[in-house]
Amino acid sequence: MPVIDRTTFNELKQISGAEFINELIDTFLDDAPRLYAELKSGLAEGNADSFRRAAHSLKSNAATFGAGRLAELAKDLEGIGRENRLGDTGDRLNVLNEALVSACDELRGLKS
Repeated sequence: MPVIDRTTFNELKQISGAEFINELIDTFLDDAPRLYAELKSGLAEGNADSFRRAAHSLKSNAATFGAGRLAELAKDLEGIGRENRLGDTGDRLNVLNEALVSACDELRGLKS
């Protein structure tokens, strides 16, 4: 099963154009590791607001490309940050990172 929903991706590609989609992918590939690092540092520092903002950005960016599982995982983390329940994060960051790596790999393959 693809990590990136092709219907969503193709709609974005049609709207943005084949050339611009590559720029969007490059931006996502640049931003994603930074946002993940912000999640980790927000958790380590107990900064729920920073954690929530990074999760929100990652959720929105993932949804744009149709990376549904990644968006859903980030949404869960966003809720944890919003409710200041960072202690409930458990293994979710590792699971999110696996989904993030898969989404990035698939997006690289979708570049034209």
